[in-house]
Amino acid sequence: QVHLVESGGGSVLPGGSLRLSCAASGYTYDYYCMGWFRQAPGKEREGVAVIDSDGITSYADSVKGRFTISKDNAKSTLYLQMNSLKPEDTSMYVCALESMDHCLGLEEADFGYWGQGTQVTVSS
Repeated sequence: QVHLVESGGGSVLPGGSLRLSCAASGYTYDYYCMGWFRQAPGKEREGVAVIDSDGITSYADSVKGRFTISKDNAKSTLYLQMNSLKPEDTSMYVCALESMDHCLGLEEADFGYWGQGTQVTVSS
């Protein structure tokens, strides 16, 4: 059974940085896509960034140049380095995983496994 556990969220001032982690277990896929999504109160969940088993990445336009997705295969951990944070980045950040040859995009419907999320608040 696939299990995803996020950590690293918190409160930060605008312009600050945070690194989120997602520890994954229970999957045996050779090819997969993992990603970060976020959902603010009253808004729909949106894709932030994805990375596949070959390390190919894709980002939402709103975070390009500020966020970096990466993974440590030895630790089965997904990361999201977030720099130059803005108040509009405030959301619950959730990681996701699905078995596929390559990531198809930032669509929520592509993923079947989800973590519980970690809250990120950017405020002065």
